[in-house]
Amino acid sequence: MRRFLYLFLLISTFCFSQNNNDTPAISVKYFRGNVLPHTPDLYHLQGHPTGVMIDFVKQTHGKNEWHSAYNFPDYGAFFLYQNFNNPYIGSNYSVGALYNFYFLKRNLKLLLSQGVAMTTNPYDRVENSKNKAFGSKILANTNLGLFYKKENIIDRFGLEAGILFTHYSNGRTKSPNSGVNTYGVNLGINYNLEATKTNSVDTTLTKVSYKEPIKFNFVFRSGVNESPVIGSGQHPFYHVGFYADKRLNRKSALQLGTEVFLTTSFKDYIKYKSNAYPELAIDPNTDYKRVGVFIGHELFVNKISLEAQIGYYVYDPFKNEMSIYDRVGMKYYFSNKFFAGFTIKTHLFLAEALEFGVGVRL
Repeated sequence: MRRFLYLFLLISTFCFSQNNNDTPAISVKYFRGNVLPHTPDLYHLQGHPTGVMIDFVKQTHGKNEWHSAYNFPDYGAFFLYQNFNNPYIGSNYSVGALYNFYFLKRNLKLLLSQGVAMTTNPYDRVENSKNKAFGSKILANTNLGLFYKKENIIDRFGLEAGILFTHYSNGRTKSPNSGVNTYGVNLGINYNLEATKTNSVDTTLTKVSYKEPIKFNFVFRSGVNESPVIGSGQHPFYHVGFYADKRLNRKSALQLGTEVFLTTSFKDYIKYKSNAYPELAIDPNTDYKRVGVFIGHELFVNKISLEAQIGYYVYDPFKNEMSIYDRVGMKYYFSNKFFAGFTIKTHLFLAEALEFGVGVRL
């Protein structure tokens, strides 16, 4: 756990060292909820998870253009402890980065966060064979929350309450990897470390039109994953995509494209299924490659953007998964042309790959 606390402090220090006009704040929330079993083999992992989430954030007040464009959001770091109250899956400790977006006169807060988690009780063939959710000790963590927030009720102390959704998965970097989704209600307190500032729009900024002609993108994504056969070993994958995008305004762009999936772990998995399940009549020489077409949306914040895509396999001889796939993640733009990204490719609730990508936009 110590290494996660060090990482959390490093993230929060980085966040707080930027932009002196932003003001720091902290919130602590307790929550209790339920596990959402999305496959039949997870029903024995149900329980009523409890936990604590601590957020350190910078509240924006309008120094940069994107502050007012997104109604003065918060950005910062979080620490999350979650006890699943189930003997097979134990507890998780997570750290990561977050954004808070505000609506309804800043009384409604939307939390989006992404981080890395450590689980205390991963799958072990001998000692914990019933944990089909976490095949590795290190996991990816995604959180989505919606809260009613009221600041400065007593001095700088306020209250917030709402719903928190959490997701843990290793992206099938190691099997098994059914992952765990939970939802819960929470109640917390918030505290502003400095006096509240007035949010203001910089009227000296020149209005810019963000509409652009159609741009063409090439992206290469890679990583490692393992077939659903436990202990079959990690193999690299290569996902190569080409798509066009059309930026509509300050915040949004639409995407349309195609991509090729070279998932090398499928090579051995095809041979395994052809031998283990002769009734399926799978040819051991079936092509492992897949081709998909997709549509997507990109939400531009600053140099970071959030990406969501949904696709369909037009070529998939193996047909091991459902024909529809989806992808969510974030991108960082080094310049107007070059970017890097981290995304999660899934089939509904079942993750297939954690993708690390680089690309060019022309």
